[in-house]
Amino acid sequence: MTAISSRNVSLPELAKQTRRAAQQLAALSAEQRNQALEAIAQALEAATADIQAANRADREMAKVEQISPALYARLKLEGAKLTGAIAGARDVARLEDPIGQVQIQRRIDEGLVMRRLACPVGVLGIIFEARPDAVIQIASLAIKSGNGAIMKGGREAVRSCKAIVEAIQTGLRNCGVDPAAIQLLTSRSEIAELLKLDRDVDLIIPRGSNAFVQYVQNNTRIPVLGHADGICHLYLDASADGEKAAPIVLDAKSQYPAACNAIETLLVHESLVETLLPQVFKVLQQANIQLRCDERVRAALGKSYQLETATEEDWTTEYSDLILAVKVVDGLDEAIDHINFYGSHHTDCIVTEENEAAQQFFNRVDSAGVYQNCSTRFADGFRYGFGAEVGISTQKLPPRGPVGLEGLVTYKYQMVGDGHVAASYVGEEAKPFLHEDF
Repeated sequence: MTAISSRNVSLPELAKQTRRAAQQLAALSAEQRNQALEAIAQALEAATADIQAANRADREMAKVEQISPALYARLKLEGAKLTGAIAGARDVARLEDPIGQVQIQRRIDEGLVMRRLACPVGVLGIIFEARPDAVIQIASLAIKSGNGAIMKGGREAVRSCKAIVEAIQTGLRNCGVDPAAIQLLTSRSEIAELLKLDRDVDLIIPRGSNAFVQYVQNNTRIPVLGHADGICHLYLDASADGEKAAPIVLDAKSQYPAACNAIETLLVHESLVETLLPQVFKVLQQANIQLRCDERVRAALGKSYQLETATEEDWTTEYSDLILAVKVVDGLDEAIDHINFYGSHHTDCIVTEENEAAQQFFNRVDSAGVYQNCSTRFADGFRYGFGAEVGISTQKLPPRGPVGLEGLVTYKYQMVGDGHVAASYVGEEAKPFLHEDF
């Protein structure tokens, strides 16, 4: 059993240990896996002082290195944020067991039955940014779904991640589960090596920029579930309700600007520039949100508000900060075209009272999440009732959007017969198949 504080094995050997631990984990009952999650939660509570001390050390170093405000916000782990993350582990334990669910049960012939059952993926390799609370979410989902996990967090959070994983491994050990099921890598050089372990790692989940996700995809034979940029949009349609618009825009931008589901671009129907948009700007500037606007907005409102000039680069930038790009569009078609061209296929919203316009938006915007009259900040595994998430997939193939338990299981086919042979079902006297679901 390998503990991160005394790593004395190669990464390939560590991956093999994680695979063996994952196989044992997959064989446990749902009750045993839930007990493991409770043991993890208790160990994290017991280690709270050590985790917070490690996080303070990370933040002190982050200030020295002058990391961006967005990264610093993600790095901070204290008080309610840590308590909430630990509570999240217990929430995952209360979710329905994803393993062993019968998806199909079919009688092929009398005495010959086929079943398709959900089963764990195996070993997950997860690379994420400076968010130490993600370690708790990822580990909880991995244990619940019977998967092992090898994690690599951002260097900004290395002390916090170490303290958390040490506590998680203690919790697993306390309940008789091999702690090698949850592992942590601590150096950037290990990423390239991890991507080569296609015999023992079954799925890579990178959380970061489009460039980083593409690097991972181009440098591994392991399947990749990409969590890329969150360039989210909100479009104020001609029929937008003024009382709804400003609060939705404000929440979607400022409730947690460092999150990938915060909006980066506000699109505004041309008929609203001198009516509704000033109301929205007033609220945004009270919240100290910097506005980068196109010429049409600046020409109309530049004398009344402090507006910066938007460039082409602003339409493709994930600020993760209190900065919002604003553009006027002629109508719904232009808004949709802009979103599909510049967006990252994460989450996009329309504010409108016209259901037909909303339906057009839903049908034509090519994103994992499409919303009407609500903040994009709802694009979250916890808020969807998934308990937690390992990331938000912006690719088209499933799983898509917030990836919770159901995204961490695959399936296998079981066939039970009584001396049946395929030869009986071919030729002139071939037996017919029943193909009866039951």
